[in-house]
Amino acid sequence: MSTILVTGGTSGPGRPTVEKLRAAGHDVRVLSRQPGPGHVVGDLATGAGLAEALAGADTVVHLATNRTKDLPDTQRLLAAATSAGVGHLVFLSIVGVDRIPYGYYVDKVASERAIAESGIPFTVLRATQFHSFPGEILAMLGGHLFLRGVSVQPIGVEDVATRLVELATAAPAGRVADIGGPEILTAPDILSRLQRAGRANRAVLSLALPGRTFAAFKAGHHLTGVPGYGTQTFDVWLASGATK
Repeated sequence: MSTILVTGGTSGPGRPTVEKLRAAGHDVRVLSRQPGPGHVVGDLATGAGLAEALAGADTVVHLATNRTKDLPDTQRLLAAATSAGVGHLVFLSIVGVDRIPYGYYVDKVASERAIAESGIPFTVLRATQFHSFPGEILAMLGGHLFLRGVSVQPIGVEDVATRLVELATAAPAGRVADIGGPEILTAPDILSRLQRAGRANRAVLSLALPGRTFAAFKAGHHLTGVPGYGTQTFDVWLASGATK
């Protein structure tokens, strides 16, 4: 069995990815700034502890994101992984990052490029947004505004974790096929479901934004089409009470 270092292993798809890898018998280390069971202490933002965390690791599953500038963190990880002789790096990216000029996405594309040019054998998986994404956008807009004309194809973190485990335990494959959720839902449909579940205000105004980024989302560049890889529907996720 392999020794696998997972960044971002305490939240989102990271937690179920770690659980599934350990259940399969792998030696899994979770990179964290805080000590804890199964953790190795290290900081992507400074590079502190990365050499020790990567010592003896066969594979790295890179899921950590700070949602502002991931590229410098990824570059520090790549430098340390190269020195450690890591044989496979798996990176989770987002569907449409090369077609949607959103700052976070542009940085993801740059991270993908850095990985491809690092010399480390790699696999890049792009997934659609998680089920929590529409609620996060609503909160970001103050809880009373929602984007008009944009559909979403949310995918469950457990489904993403299943695919990540498949990839992490296989040979490096470069960029693999994108994955998406089992359904494409319009903004009004998503909003009504959030409201029925008590996760959105009753009085919410729809908003159309100008610019190339909104136009790219409206054009559906963040979707894979159905049937998708994922199996968990948005309603099932809501009923579970999960927030991520």
